[in-house]
Amino acid sequence: MEAATKDRTKSTTGDLTLKLGAFMLRCMGGVSSGVFRVIDESGLTFSQMKVLVELEAADEDVRTVTALSEELGISVASASRAADGLVRKKLATRVEDADDRRVRRLALTAKGRELADQIISARLAGLADFTDSLEPDERKKLESALDALLKRPEIAEIYTTYERRVSSR
Repeated sequence: MEAATKDRTKSTTGDLTLKLGAFMLRCMGGVSSGVFRVIDESGLTFSQMKVLVELEAADEDVRTVTALSEELGISVASASRAADGLVRKKLATRVEDADDRRVRRLALTAKGRELADQIISARLAGLADFTDSLEPDERKKLESALDALLKRPEIAEIYTTYERRVSSR
């Protein structure tokens, strides 16, 4: 009996995962979407894109590579390689810490901020296209589900960051 319940839960979780994945792909407009086009044209690796967007989203202007690796859930070596690539492409610069000269921090250049803004704008445009395609009843149900999820602190924090970024444009 217990094994059957576990199998049913595993099956339901797997199905929910697939549904969420399909939903996310549709929200982003599929492989032909603007966000994928912007990233592809930029020549950034996936890790470089993550670091670039995280630097743009950060509350502070500059971040250490270690802090970025922790925030993004990637190794310090991977974050460091991504940072080096961003610096080579003149999308970021390394700056000396005012309090500790041994510490180097990463900050976006104007070119880096512009590219991050293009990526974020393309991402939001894909989401706007999706929400515009919803029927009123679907939109209401989606908004109710999202409101419930926004009670989770980690999601609420991301929402607040995005809300602040969009309102500052």
